Amino acid sequence: MGLNLIVLVKQVPDTQNISGEAMKEDGTVNRAALPAIFNPEDLHALEAALQVKEQNPGSKVTVITMGPASAVQVLKESLYRGADTVALVSDRRFAAADTLATSYALKCAIEKTGAFDIVFCGRQAIDGDTAQVGPQTAEKLGINQITCVSGIEDLDGKKKTVTAKRSIEGGYEVVKCGLPVLLTMTDEGFSPRPPSAIRMLSYKNASTEVTSAGYDESYMDDTSKLKDTNYIHLWDIEALGADVQSCGLAGSPTKVKKIESVVLKSGEIRMVENTEEAVSSMVHDLIADHTLG
Repeated sequence: MGLNLIVLVKQVPDTQNISGEAMKEDGTVNRAALPAIFNPEDLHALEAALQVKEQNPGSKVTVITMGPASAVQVLKESLYRGADTVALVSDRRFAAADTLATSYALKCAIEKTGAFDIVFCGRQAIDGDTAQVGPQTAEKLGINQITCVSGIEDLDGKKKTVTAKRSIEGGYEVVKCGLPVLLTMTDEGFSPRPPSAIRMLSYKNASTEVTSAGYDESYMDDTSKLKDTNYIHLWDIEALGADVQSCGLAGSPTKVKKIESVVLKSGEIRMVENTEEAVSSMVHDLIADHTLG
């Protein structure tokens, strides 16, 4: 008997080369100024699920993401790599969600898929770096969780147990627990496979279909993607049976007091001579302004 595998993924702005032009005046990220990419560690989580599927005949991989219409792209990429079913969780009322509200929406989406065995997700997203959504989702589901997983040592589908290697400071530890379980994956293992050319031809026109009402088109950056498809499920608050007050801004207790954009300029660069005295002086200066120590 196969396993039901869920993968949580996210479309994020590429923050690798972020600059002042990619920040708004209020200090928030100007997502329109940055290309959108598949969150890197989520790709490793998807690969882990696909390998488990291949090792356990009859298994199924379902990929879920939360976001606007443009997030369909990471779902299409998941289909290209081998996912069986994908779903977009999207509704104007999910906007401005912090990790608590996001994990609640994802918990509702996972429950909508029915019985499941393993939930995979990246350790953290590069646009927030909180590493909170995975553990919070497991807590809301009331299931086991193993974080910072770099490898799966053993998976016994009959006994419903998994043994995973997780990264800790200074080394690794091996953890065994029962299913269902949520695993957050690092980028140390499960190197992502390239998209399949055959699957790209099959799913290149995949978009989403509206499964229920309740949409505000201002949240959708390309509403044409919300029509005529059999490949990608679209779930709003009503489709998930979610509590509106637990979603989006209403369900987000996090309050941001201040955001500051720090941009390094060439004028702030100081050349240090390759001498013991110059290096010693630099170290003392760094200690004095608390950069070091």
